[in-house]
Amino acid sequence: MYIDVLLELKNKQMDQTYTYHVPKSLEKEIEVGKRVKVPFNKRELEGFILNCKKTYEGDFEILDIKSVVDEEIVLNEELLQIGEFIKNTYLCSLSSAYATMLPKALKASLKTNINKKYQTNLVLNLSYKEALSLCTSDKQKEIVDLIEEATRLEKREAQAISSSSVNTLLKKKIILEEQEEVYRYQSVSVLEDEKKVLNEEQQLAKNRILKSLDKNEQFLLYGVTGSGKTEVYMQVIESVLKKKKTAIVLVPEISLTPQFVTNFKARFQDRVALLHSGLSDGERYDEWRKITKGEVDIVIGARSAIFAPLKNLGIIIIDEEHSETYKQENSPRYNAIDVAEYRAKLNHIPIVLGSATPTLERMAKSTKNLYTRLELKTRVNKGMLPIVTMVDMGLEAKKGNFILSERLKTEIESAVSRHEQVILLLNRRGYSTTITCSHCGFTYKCPNCDITLTYHKTKNNLRCHYCGYTILKKDKCPKCQVPLDFYGYGTEKLEDDIKKEFPDLKVLRMDADTTRKKNSYENIIDKFKKQEYDILLGTQMISKGHDFPKVSLVGIINADASLNIPDFRSGERTFSLLCQAAGRAGRKDTIGSVIMQTFNPENFILKCVEEQSYEKFYNYEMKIRKKLKYPPFYYLVSIKVASRDYDLCSKEAVKVRDYLKNHLQEETIILGPTTASVFKMNNVYRFGLIIKYRFDAKLMDTLKELDKMFVFNPKVNLEIDMHPTKI
Repeated sequence: MYIDVLLELKNKQMDQTYTYHVPKSLEKEIEVGKRVKVPFNKRELEGFILNCKKTYEGDFEILDIKSVVDEEIVLNEELLQIGEFIKNTYLCSLSSAYATMLPKALKASLKTNINKKYQTNLVLNLSYKEALSLCTSDKQKEIVDLIEEATRLEKREAQAISSSSVNTLLKKKIILEEQEEVYRYQSVSVLEDEKKVLNEEQQLAKNRILKSLDKNEQFLLYGVTGSGKTEVYMQVIESVLKKKKTAIVLVPEISLTPQFVTNFKARFQDRVALLHSGLSDGERYDEWRKITKGEVDIVIGARSAIFAPLKNLGIIIIDEEHSETYKQENSPRYNAIDVAEYRAKLNHIPIVLGSATPTLERMAKSTKNLYTRLELKTRVNKGMLPIVTMVDMGLEAKKGNFILSERLKTEIESAVSRHEQVILLLNRRGYSTTITCSHCGFTYKCPNCDITLTYHKTKNNLRCHYCGYTILKKDKCPKCQVPLDFYGYGTEKLEDDIKKEFPDLKVLRMDADTTRKKNSYENIIDKFKKQEYDILLGTQMISKGHDFPKVSLVGIINADASLNIPDFRSGERTFSLLCQAAGRAGRKDTIGSVIMQTFNPENFILKCVEEQSYEKFYNYEMKIRKKLKYPPFYYLVSIKVASRDYDLCSKEAVKVRDYLKNHLQEETIILGPTTASVFKMNNVYRFGLIIKYRFDAKLMDTLKELDKMFVFNPKVNLEIDMHPTKI
């Protein structure tokens, strides 16, 4: 027997299968999708079996495999197909496609050493009465009683017993030691809840989805914040489980939605597995094995959870579909929503995408009936949407209010006096964004990247948010010794100002700096929900999916900052972020209030947020997209040419443009090359090109050939990003 093996090699030139011979002693263990150890270039590597064959017709000497790594298949038939889809759609190597699907313990790499975890339990080797009759001391009888009780209650407390009496019982074989596999990830137990009564809109949405459980239909569940989308998801999944099928639920980032997970755990208890970056390698491996062993019916996770090896899949649900985190920014640059749609087609099942602010592309598809649109226009319990008030910070600055307006200060005092809570959004972390010398013009910049360093006061350092370069801040300019000036502000400075303005209030900050430790995010959310703090301030992570009953006020600081980012989606991102943040206010009995501070009160997008009118924003933005030939009217491809040599990088970028112009259709638009938004990153120069097209039969073949041309170029790297979310 011969097998074709795919090795996980970083060199894209070697992205192919290699044929090996299987000794007869190992033939029974061979199955497509398992890992094997093979000799390769005087090394021993792991690879996946992709094909089995009886004969080999080549001229090369064929080596024997060393061993079979897995007892069970790692890449099942469905995952093998998905890997091919990712390779062909995103122009990545097949090995990198499979690598991104699997937990570290199952990747084809010998550097990984993650084992199953076991605990030793004590069990009776005889009946309870026989065991007691053979005991020669009260201590031995006590141990037998403990083991009997632990076994009867299906508990394992007895494993902690350690004494000479235990050793005596073991020697007499009255008791035995038994190895039991345990899972490393132990979620907090949650009391079981009862499903809620749906309102008319929710019931209509649920019924419509249930009609399509056995066919591939795509749904866009467009519901305002607080309209009860999660309850619809759960009740649909209940129906799916009754049909003995399983479900995948994707969320933008699992650590950002602890309440979402808690709701599912309360409803479905231990039948839920989690897959996300917050788990350790061992925990992720255990969750993956739970899934493969059929111990769970529901998988909740971030984008990589779309690869969960669930059998008999019945539905895929994607919450907050507008989130950019579903797109992976490094190779393979896949979009989990595209993969989900492909997987739904493979299984002939429905897919539900939910959002209060859907992407323009998917809303446009729903208007053309490519998605079935379901709408939830009202909040559950007939709650009102919050009242949004815009404050002109240009006028406030004249009064000396540069960060907090008088209106916001008054509203904070009022809310806290009523024993209610406040959320403040500032989508920029750190203390100060730029430190400059007003005397000589010196500015702290990253030596590796083309950006200024951000000051973090708690550690008194300046940090690059791209490469991580860090230096300690000095009080005086290193060039002319004049005191430095601080410009711009982030969440750290906002926290300082709030504490000075309201010394009696308890303030909690949540951003990338305060949530580095494991479970820190959940701890912050838990403390705020228990009303241990009056104000929660932070970056965009506080705007998603949270339901705090006591929050009546949301303050948005510097609302127009993200509008100035040079990207065609900046308006859409801003609208979505601000609407999501506003939706945290007044979700229960109180009417919520939102204070939106801006230097551009006449901006149309901010006015749409003030009116909370997605329809108005959609119509406005679609006109601009059509005129400028952006999605959903045109598709995009982003190409980055990167090198440590500036001149070489520039020349190769021009060659790429010329090649595209000579091989693509005339109607296809090619923009660039031009410097990337961050021109130098980690000492690598980057030029970018954009392709806009509606239909181009030559596109994929041209890009594949272009990619091949740079595979053999060690000095220049070519990055192709299909349908990018950022350009």
